[in-house]
Amino acid sequence: MPQDSTPADPLRARLASGRIASGLVVVHSRQAQIARIAASCGYHWLFVDLEHGATGLDTATQICVAALDAGITPVVRVPANDPAWIGRVLDGGAVGVVVPHVDSRQDAERAADAVRYPPAGSRSLSGLQPQFGYQAIPAGELMRRADALTLLIGIIETGEAIARIDEIAAVPGMDALQIGTNDLSVSLGVPGEVDHPHVQEAVGRTIAACRRHGKIPVLGGAYREEALRRYADMGIRMMLVGNDLSLLIGALRARAAFAAELS
Repeated sequence: MPQDSTPADPLRARLASGRIASGLVVVHSRQAQIARIAASCGYHWLFVDLEHGATGLDTATQICVAALDAGITPVVRVPANDPAWIGRVLDGGAVGVVVPHVDSRQDAERAADAVRYPPAGSRSLSGLQPQFGYQAIPAGELMRRADALTLLIGIIETGEAIARIDEIAAVPGMDALQIGTNDLSVSLGVPGEVDHPHVQEAVGRTIAACRRHGKIPVLGGAYREEALRRYADMGIRMMLVGNDLSLLIGALRARAAFAAELS
């Protein structure tokens, strides 16, 4: 039997330490170097976004493989709760998969079924996988290792999902729930106000449900420092702290303003 080639997972290691695991949204970068750049800057996980933007599956796969080598955990948001999408990103090197629009127990169960191998789910068995160094591993052993490594995150982004948060959090095979503060703010009637009291209450309810059911609460979309501090104080330990495009634009504008002052 081959030596256990299951990679170290920097995201889980960071969470186990009790400290914040910071993630970078990759929506604009198209080259695999973004994985090593993010790792060198101190991020713990990448959120490669296939729901928004123009990134394709081939690019996402290259970034995931580079992330495995760079020591940063690759997580991919699929465009839909679809077993075909979920299976392909996992086969391509993703350690985590983020499923949007999880509004009910049935949505969560569908995602969990697609992520887990039988008997827990119905994921199709592929061949050599980048997460395990492309080693030939007996099927049963590969399935066991993959199920243990894979992190399933469901996005909570509507008032309907918040109303059903306990039944969603109770689903076996769902590891984490991510509050999508932007879409949630729209659903709650306060569009764009990602630290509005209504959104804060929804975040609090999600955190409480995660604690009751042993899930990881995750935060996305609230990138302003005051909002990140607020939600960290509420108990969030896994959060997206910015996306590549907005951070690039912010840095470019700041440098252009500095240059203008030299004139």
